[in-house]
Amino acid sequence: MDLALAGLAWTASLAFLTWVASLVRRDASLIDRMWPLCIVGAGLVYFALLPVQTVRGLWMAVLGTAWAVRLCLYITWRNWGHGEDRRYQAIRARNQPNFGVKSLYLVFALQAVLAWIVSAPFLPGMAAARPLGVLDALGMVLALSGIFFEAIGDAQMARFKADPASKGQVMDRGLWRYTRHPNYFGEVCAWWGLWLIAMGGAGWSGAWSVVSPLLMTWLLLKVSGVAMLEGDIGERRPAYRDYIARTNAFFPGPVRNHKAS
Repeated sequence: MDLALAGLAWTASLAFLTWVASLVRRDASLIDRMWPLCIVGAGLVYFALLPVQTVRGLWMAVLGTAWAVRLCLYITWRNWGHGEDRRYQAIRARNQPNFGVKSLYLVFALQAVLAWIVSAPFLPGMAAARPLGVLDALGMVLALSGIFFEAIGDAQMARFKADPASKGQVMDRGLWRYTRHPNYFGEVCAWWGLWLIAMGGAGWSGAWSVVSPLLMTWLLLKVSGVAMLEGDIGERRPAYRDYIARTNAFFPGPVRNHKAS
């Protein structure tokens, strides 16, 4: 319990500092950049405070750090100079007056708690003393594959947006040809992989940490990911409707035959 609370203290502290920065910058979307660091930071706190650091724990720390640092740097680079994300602008508009104060609990405290929950596999996995086994290997492969899948998808989208010839077009190349959200699919794979590693170490006593990949999957599919991004995109970008009709939303799959109506 003390370890878990130490992780929560980390996520709360980093979220609070980000909230202070958001007041100065008038940009609540800064939390998107720091959220991955909230998650992996909790895991690193667990790793540092455990009486014994295992090879499994080191693997989880490395995988989690690779995922978090890449995502933090990518989101920071992508959003640099663009101001507050339109999603947060909408939240700001709905919660006036005094959104700055309200955002402490509406945005930052909520994100701190969610990050703490997502960090759950680190706790049983890093504390386990079992030797590495089949589940660990499967988890590592899945987590690494997810990290690379997400990184490749983000890189492909970045190149697409940087090309002036792509203006007004829909990105349907590379991984984006087979899934409309390869970055989200890769992220979910990474967290299911980390959970498998936790299970490899702790066995059924660590099964409770499945709340982490379940929460991440739900957030990316139903809350802040696919559902939010595609809620009105067909109206804003009519060409996207045809892309939806021929391309899986999440799991990669073959392109469906479809003729635009």
